Amino acid sequence: MKKYLIFLTAILLAGCGSQTSFPMMGGGETGMMGGGDSGMMQRHHAQVPSEYAGMTSPKATDESLLRGAEVYKTNCLSCHGETGLGDGPAGAALDPRPAQIAHSTQMLADDLLFYRISEGGVPFQTAMPAWKGVLTEEQIWDVLAYVRALGTGNAAQISQMRTQQQDAMLADALGQGAITPAQADIFRTVHNAMEDYMASNSMRGDMTERENAALTAIVESGNVTQEQVDQFQVVHAILASGGFMP
Repeated sequence: MKKYLIFLTAILLAGCGSQTSFPMMGGGETGMMGGGDSGMMQRHHAQVPSEYAGMTSPKATDESLLRGAEVYKTNCLSCHGETGLGDGPAGAALDPRPAQIAHSTQMLADDLLFYRISEGGVPFQTAMPAWKGVLTEEQIWDVLAYVRALGTGNAAQISQMRTQQQDAMLADALGQGAITPAQADIFRTVHNAMEDYMASNSMRGDMTERENAALTAIVESGNVTQEQVDQFQVVHAILASGGFMP
């Protein structure tokens, strides 16, 4: 961690000259901090509107990181990539390419990042969609916490936490007799296939619309059957109504 901080300090100091490149949230083309790419300068030094100015991120917790991981996998991974380096499958054809947000979020202020996610890339000539009205304020802070965790190498730990959380939820429901072992297995199978599809494909709409579209797609692809999806939805309703979901 000390080596990373030293490296980051060196980058920031170098940025005071004219040679260092900084990929920004929502648009990751390379530019010169001291000049040469006015678009990059605009993204890095954008004035934060008064409605966002001064906003600060809540302290990250295990719970917020887990929520952020879900938001990221559903909405961001397809463009920004598994590790936040801008190499997601849906971002390959974008110009400018998706930002290496695992790095850039370490450097930019909370209010600027919240503004960029909320309003999207239109003010900065990038393809990043506006997430205001799609994600709640809590979800935006959660995904920012997760992306910053990506930049510090904690993604694997968070993934393990998510698996443990799902296992604990299903174990609780099984222990109380709310679902059967077969239903738990179906839930895992369909849920994982749905998440994988959503992570690999750019999707719009609210969460329910995206999940329904993903379920339809994975049935059509043959990854799961319609019967499994029907059972998944039954189990999902049981877990939600029974208070098992975190």
